[in-house]
Amino acid sequence: MAANCDNGDPVDALAGRTASGIGSWPGTDALEAARFVIGELGREPGVPFLPELPARGPGADMVGRAAAMLVGLHVDLQPSGWRLVSHPGRDEQRAQAWWRHDLDALAEAAHGYQGPLKAAVTGAWTLLSHVNLERGERAVSDPGAQRDIVESLAEGIATMLADITRAVPGASLIVQLDEPSLPAVLAGRLTTQSGIGKLRPVPPAQAQAGLTTLADAARDAGAVHVLAHCCAATAPVGLLREAGLDGISLDLATLGPASWESVAASVESGVRLWAGIDPTRQRIDQTPLPQWWQRLGLPRHALNEVFLTPACGLANSATAQAAAAVGRLLTLAGQLHELSTE
Repeated sequence: MAANCDNGDPVDALAGRTASGIGSWPGTDALEAARFVIGELGREPGVPFLPELPARGPGADMVGRAAAMLVGLHVDLQPSGWRLVSHPGRDEQRAQAWWRHDLDALAEAAHGYQGPLKAAVTGAWTLLSHVNLERGERAVSDPGAQRDIVESLAEGIATMLADITRAVPGASLIVQLDEPSLPAVLAGRLTTQSGIGKLRPVPPAQAQAGLTTLADAARDAGAVHVLAHCCAATAPVGLLREAGLDGISLDLATLGPASWESVAASVESGVRLWAGIDPTRQRIDQTPLPQWWQRLGLPRHALNEVFLTPACGLANSATAQAAAAVGRLLTLAGQLHELSTE
C-alpha cells in the first residue's frame, strides 16, 4: 500500500489535480518552458512540472542530470556515455550549471505559486544501467556500485527538493522516479559493454528495496507524493506497488490483461495511477482507460483519482505540438471527471 507522509496531506495537495506531463520538453529556453508549464498546468486540473530540456545537450539529458546530482560521487562524459570518476570535472559542472539555470527559470516563472509541483529524476536502476564504472562496464554489474549509487541518489534527491523549495516556497512537491530500464534490469536483458554478453538480472527484492530507499528519502525531504514512471511494455507493476510508492506512471497502450489486473490491485491498495495516453485523442473513451476500468470492476468514482499524462516525455515533439498535447490532456481530464460522476 502507498505510504503516508508527515509533510502535509497528499490528498489535499493533489485535490482536483488530474493532468500533468512527464518532464522532458522541446526546445532550449528554460524560462519559456517553465512559463508555459506553470501557466497552463498551474491551476486545476493541472499538475505543473519542472521541464527538462535535453535538446541543450550533454548534462541536460536525464542521465547526466541525475548523475550530476549524486552526492559524494562524480562523473564525466566519454564517447561510451557517462562514467564514474574520482574527481569532479567539466562535464559534471556543466550539468550542475544547467540545473541551477533551470531553478532560476522556475523561480521566476512560478513566483508566488502555491500548489503541487512535480520534479522528475532518473531512478537508481536506470541510472545504474546507463552510467559506467571507471573501468568501462555498466555500474549495475557491480553490487558495490549499486549500493553506493542508491545511497548517493537518495541524498541527491533530498538536495534537489531543498533547491526547489527555495525556488518555489509554496510548492507541494511530487517526485517522479524515471525507470524506463527497470524491466531490462530485472530480466537480464542489458548487454555487457562489449555487446557480446548479457548482465545478470538484479533480483526483484533488491530492485524493490532500492526504489523504497529513494521513495523514503523523498518523503523525508518533504515530498507529498512519490511515483515511478515506466513506459516499457513489461513494466513491473506489482514490484512498483510493493515498493511503497504513492503512484505508478504507465503507458496504457502497452498494458496487457495481466498488467491491467496488477493495476487494479494497485488502485485498490491506494496507489494512484498516472495514466499515459495518446494526447491526440479527442475523447476519453478513445483511450483504453474507461473500458478496462469497467472490465476490472473498479468503481467509477475512482476515475477521479487518476492522473492523465502523455505516454512519454515530449522532448521529441515540436513546441507547438507539445503545447497542443497539454491542452488536450486538460480537456480529457475534464471528460474523465464527468465520467467519474455519472
